[in-house]
Amino acid sequence: MAANAYNGDMDPELAALLGTAGSDNSPLPDFSDIFGEKNKDDFADISSSSGGDVDMSASEFPQVTKRLEDKGHAFFNDPNYYKSALSNEGEIAQRVHTILQKYLTSKDPKDRSVFRMQFISPFWEFLFSIARKATGRLQPCKKYLLRFGLLHPSFLNPEVREFFSKIIDDNTLDQPIYYLDEWLNGIGVSKIRPSSTDEVRVSKGNAQTKVQALLEKAQGKFDGSRVLLKTREKEREEIEKILRDRMSAVFERTPLNEYPEVSDCLNEGQKASISEIQNLFKMMMKNDHELEISIRDFINAQADVEHLKDKLEAEGGAVAVDTGAIDTEWGTIRQMAKMTVGRQGNHFPVLTSEYFHSVPNEVATRENIVTMLAKIESIDSEAYCRIYKNRLNRIVPYVLLIPTYGDMGFCWEPFDRYNRATSRGRIIVPMYPRNLYLAVLTAVADLRWQVAKEKASFYWMEEGLTGHYYQWFQSTRQKGDIKEYFIRDYILWMTKEAEGIQKLDKDVRGTFWRHMPFTKAVKEKLKNRSFVYQELYQRDVNRSMSDGY
Repeated sequence: MAANAYNGDMDPELAALLGTAGSDNSPLPDFSDIFGEKNKDDFADISSSSGGDVDMSASEFPQVTKRLEDKGHAFFNDPNYYKSALSNEGEIAQRVHTILQKYLTSKDPKDRSVFRMQFISPFWEFLFSIARKATGRLQPCKKYLLRFGLLHPSFLNPEVREFFSKIIDDNTLDQPIYYLDEWLNGIGVSKIRPSSTDEVRVSKGNAQTKVQALLEKAQGKFDGSRVLLKTREKEREEIEKILRDRMSAVFERTPLNEYPEVSDCLNEGQKASISEIQNLFKMMMKNDHELEISIRDFINAQADVEHLKDKLEAEGGAVAVDTGAIDTEWGTIRQMAKMTVGRQGNHFPVLTSEYFHSVPNEVATRENIVTMLAKIESIDSEAYCRIYKNRLNRIVPYVLLIPTYGDMGFCWEPFDRYNRATSRGRIIVPMYPRNLYLAVLTAVADLRWQVAKEKASFYWMEEGLTGHYYQWFQSTRQKGDIKEYFIRDYILWMTKEAEGIQKLDKDVRGTFWRHMPFTKAVKEKLKNRSFVYQELYQRDVNRSMSDGY
């Protein structure tokens, strides 16, 4: 390598290749000593993340009142940003720098294409080096490199750079939506369980391995029982609050005008409150019975965990694994990044103005994702719901935001394998799609399909949503992947049928209407649009009057 490979400012022609030439007069980073000394002021706290326990008492998403900060931070104006991003990462960072320089300086389109492909694999290896440090404190440049794929601020024009500097860092909405650096931190500190798709090999004997597996299952059961216990307690508090309000209203007295020493009789509202109080007492008794069961389950699950921990300790401690949690998770993330883009998509892993063409509302920031998830729930009322013990629980999935130019979101885990009752599903959304709503819709559609399929288990081709859809798929002699057909139809269901535009087969429409019901507001709107929806609405009315609904 030439001795001056890292010296001097980036040539203006390089910026021109990325569409940023002449757009900014700010100095570019100095590449000298890029792999040398460690910066003294290079550490910053990682953003806090949320979303551990599931609050099943929540019925909707919080209102997004602020999408961006009023004033952006200054990290992207740091002339040493690129230098700091590559520093202290060893030989792989040097390799990334070398190939990047060749890619940017190449004049021949064929050579440029070759260098572009050669850059992708080393860059992901370089990111892996940074990912391993995500459990600690990352430099801002390394954090934003993981979070946004932003390797060099000058790769973006000033307007785009300012937009990214205003993206809110912290999870102020308290939703289980994670940027990549936050997700890796959660995995590394055991706040989030590693993806079950990771096959982690163990290095101890069979007895210890079996105890470890039993402990993980018991821990999942314990987590589920704890969430249910908290839910029952919140239900009791809500019932008691309403009961106090109604009883307080009943005890209010109004003196008679003719005889002030005597109070008037109960008014109609107070009589209605008495009737409601009777129902509230019944609800309280039911809740108390469920709470008693939940307490017993919680105590038993806790005892099982403690017993298995003691047993595992007697066997010699926790089972050692060949690689750490972040190492194994990273392999999954790498594959998922490819899947969001697809075979024919743009796999270039760096954020540049050459490829970034999204408007602010189409970028998968945490605030935009909450808005999209809320929009979906305003149409598909049970999009994030699962039934457990005859109770419909709203469980918002984990959402991982990954910095790719993909267009497809998807679900890679419908729920935790050790806690099917209350654990969150997991969906992934690319940060720079052409249409963010469609990217989120594909992910939710995939989640819908997998949850329904897991619920039906061996009978997924016969029962429920997947069973009815499969029977239609077979009867109409469709070819291809049934899940891809379902996702396509779900998008039509949410974007066209919800507006009264009939695009689906009659049988599919009937299946979706029954098993993926629109919200009441959407149904009320559609019933007046055409006879087709009016008939489906009337079926709902008939079922509600029967015992089998």
